[in-house]
Amino acid sequence: MNLRPRRAEEPEINLISLIDVVLMIVIFFMVSSTFIEETAPLARGETQPIVVTVTQGGGYRVNERELVNASAETLRAALLRLASAERAEPVTVRADGRATHQSVVTAMDVIGRLGFREINIATVTTPAAPGGGAGRPPAAPAPAAAAPVAVAPGPR
Repeated sequence: MNLRPRRAEEPEINLISLIDVVLMIVIFFMVSSTFIEETAPLARGETQPIVVTVTQGGGYRVNERELVNASAETLRAALLRLASAERAEPVTVRADGRATHQSVVTAMDVIGRLGFREINIATVTTPAAPGGGAGRPPAAPAPAAAAPVAVAPGPR
Protein backbone atom coordinates (compact mmCIF):
# COMPACT_ATOMS: atom_id res chain seq x y z
CA MET A 1 0.00 0.00 0.00
CA ASN A 2 1.23 3.44 -0.87
CA LEU A 3 0.94 5.68 2.16
CA ARG A 4 2.86 8.60 0.87
CA PRO A 5 0.84 11.76 0.70
CA ARG A 6 -0.12 12.85 -2.75
CA ARG A 7 1.17 16.13 -4.05
CA ALA A 8 -1.53 18.70 -4.10
CA GLU A 9 -1.95 20.11 -7.59
CA GLU A 10 -2.05 23.85 -7.95
CA PRO A 11 -5.41 25.03 -9.23
CA GLU A 12 -5.21 26.43 -12.79
CA ILE A 13 -7.35 29.13 -14.29
CA ASN A 14 -7.77 28.86 -18.05
CA LEU A 15 -7.57 32.46 -19.29
CA ILE A 16 -7.93 31.66 -22.98
CA SER A 17 -11.64 30.95 -22.81
CA LEU A 18 -12.17 34.02 -20.60
CA ILE A 19 -10.39 36.22 -23.17
CA ASP A 20 -12.50 34.72 -25.97
CA VAL A 21 -15.72 35.50 -24.13
CA VAL A 22 -14.66 39.09 -23.37
CA LEU A 23 -13.66 39.71 -27.00
CA MET A 24 -17.00 38.34 -28.23
CA ILE A 25 -18.85 40.70 -25.87
CA VAL A 26 -16.78 43.67 -27.09
CA ILE A 27 -17.47 42.78 -30.73
CA PHE A 28 -21.18 42.36 -29.97
CA PHE A 29 -21.41 45.83 -28.42
CA MET A 30 -19.42 47.42 -31.24
CA VAL A 31 -21.68 45.93 -33.90
CA SER A 32 -24.96 46.60 -32.11
CA SER A 33 -24.26 50.16 -30.99
CA THR A 34 -25.26 53.20 -33.00
CA PHE A 35 -22.79 55.88 -33.89
CA ILE A 36 -23.69 59.54 -33.73
CA GLU A 37 -21.91 61.99 -36.00
CA GLU A 38 -20.57 64.76 -33.82
CA THR A 39 -19.75 67.18 -36.61
CA ALA A 40 -22.36 69.59 -37.79
CA PRO A 41 -23.22 69.37 -41.49
CA LEU A 42 -21.89 72.13 -43.66
CA ALA A 43 -24.62 74.64 -44.22
CA ARG A 44 -25.20 75.59 -47.81
CA GLY A 45 -25.23 79.33 -47.82
CA GLU A 46 -27.13 81.54 -50.15
CA THR A 47 -24.53 81.03 -52.86
CA GLN A 48 -25.83 80.36 -56.33
CA PRO A 49 -24.25 77.56 -58.36
CA ILE A 50 -22.10 78.55 -61.30
CA VAL A 51 -22.63 76.79 -64.64
CA VAL A 52 -19.85 76.86 -67.23
CA THR A 53 -21.13 75.66 -70.61
CA VAL A 54 -18.63 74.48 -73.22
CA THR A 55 -20.21 74.84 -76.67
CA GLN A 56 -19.68 72.59 -79.65
CA GLY A 57 -17.29 75.13 -81.19
CA GLY A 58 -15.16 75.31 -78.02
CA GLY A 59 -16.59 78.61 -76.72
CA TYR A 60 -17.68 79.24 -73.15
CA ARG A 61 -20.84 80.52 -71.48
CA VAL A 62 -20.92 81.29 -67.77
CA ASN A 63 -24.44 81.15 -66.30
CA GLU A 64 -25.80 81.32 -69.87
CA ARG A 65 -23.89 84.53 -70.69
CA GLU A 66 -21.68 84.16 -73.76
CA LEU A 67 -18.03 85.16 -73.29
CA VAL A 68 -16.36 87.41 -75.86
CA ASN A 69 -13.70 84.81 -76.70
CA ALA A 70 -12.69 81.27 -75.79
CA SER A 71 -9.47 82.09 -73.93
CA ALA A 72 -8.71 80.76 -70.47
CA GLU A 73 -8.08 84.27 -69.15
CA THR A 74 -11.56 85.45 -70.20
CA LEU A 75 -13.12 82.44 -68.50
CA ARG A 76 -11.03 83.09 -65.38
CA ALA A 77 -12.14 86.73 -65.23
CA ALA A 78 -15.81 85.77 -65.64
CA LEU A 79 -15.56 83.20 -62.84
CA LEU A 80 -13.80 85.64 -60.52
CA ARG A 81 -16.66 88.13 -60.93
CA LEU A 82 -19.21 85.51 -59.83
CA ALA A 83 -17.24 83.64 -57.16
CA SER A 84 -17.18 84.33 -53.47
CA ALA A 85 -13.90 84.65 -51.60
CA GLU A 86 -14.24 81.14 -50.11
CA ARG A 87 -15.02 79.51 -53.48
CA ALA A 88 -17.73 77.53 -51.69
CA GLU A 89 -20.28 77.55 -54.50
CA PRO A 90 -20.52 74.46 -56.69
CA VAL A 91 -19.41 74.79 -60.32
CA THR A 92 -20.98 72.63 -63.02
CA VAL A 93 -19.18 72.16 -66.32
CA ARG A 94 -21.78 71.40 -69.00
CA ALA A 95 -20.01 70.27 -72.12
CA ASP A 96 -21.57 69.64 -75.50
CA GLY A 97 -21.08 66.04 -76.58
CA ARG A 98 -19.16 67.26 -79.65
CA ALA A 99 -16.98 69.83 -77.88
CA THR A 100 -13.25 69.28 -78.07
CA HIS A 101 -11.61 67.55 -75.17
CA GLN A 102 -9.09 70.39 -74.86
CA SER A 103 -11.78 73.03 -74.28
CA VAL A 104 -13.37 70.96 -71.51
CA VAL A 105 -10.00 70.30 -69.84
CA THR A 106 -9.13 74.00 -70.08
CA ALA A 107 -12.38 74.93 -68.32
CA MET A 108 -11.76 72.37 -65.57
CA ASP A 109 -8.17 73.56 -65.18
CA VAL A 110 -9.24 77.19 -64.77
CA ILE A 111 -11.89 76.21 -62.22
CA GLY A 112 -9.44 74.04 -60.27
CA ARG A 113 -6.73 76.70 -60.21
CA LEU A 114 -9.19 79.23 -58.83
CA GLY A 115 -9.69 76.95 -55.81
CA PHE A 116 -13.30 75.81 -56.18
CA ARG A 117 -14.01 72.84 -53.93
CA GLU A 118 -16.89 71.22 -55.81
CA ILE A 119 -16.87 70.66 -59.56
CA ASN A 120 -19.69 68.77 -61.27
CA ILE A 121 -19.49 67.51 -64.84
CA ALA A 122 -22.45 67.06 -67.21
CA THR A 123 -22.66 66.34 -70.92
CA VAL A 124 -25.26 67.67 -73.33
CA THR A 125 -26.13 66.12 -76.66
CA THR A 126 -27.18 68.61 -79.32
CA PRO A 127 -29.44 67.68 -82.21
CA ALA A 128 -27.60 66.39 -85.25
CA ALA A 129 -27.61 68.26 -88.52
CA PRO A 130 -30.47 67.48 -90.93
CA GLY A 131 -29.88 64.07 -92.38
CA GLY A 132 -28.61 62.47 -89.17
CA GLY A 133 -25.06 63.81 -89.02
CA ALA A 134 -22.40 61.42 -87.76
CA GLY A 135 -24.68 58.40 -87.77
CA ARG A 136 -26.69 59.56 -84.78
CA PRO A 137 -30.39 60.24 -84.79
CA PRO A 138 -31.37 63.79 -83.81
CA ALA A 139 -31.88 64.12 -80.06
CA ALA A 140 -33.16 66.94 -77.92
CA PRO A 141 -30.55 68.54 -75.64
CA ALA A 142 -30.74 66.75 -72.34
CA PRO A 143 -28.20 67.17 -69.55
CA ALA A 144 -26.88 64.00 -68.04
CA ALA A 145 -26.61 63.50 -64.32
CA ALA A 146 -23.83 65.60 -62.86
CA ALA A 147 -21.06 63.76 -61.07
CA PRO A 148 -19.00 65.57 -58.42
CA VAL A 149 -15.25 65.67 -58.91
CA ALA A 150 -12.77 66.35 -56.13
CA VAL A 151 -10.27 69.08 -56.91
CA ALA A 152 -7.33 70.12 -54.81
CA PRO A 153 -7.29 73.87 -54.27
CA GLY A 154 -4.59 75.58 -56.29
CA PRO A 155 -2.86 78.91 -55.94
CA ARG A 156 -5.15 81.90 -55.99
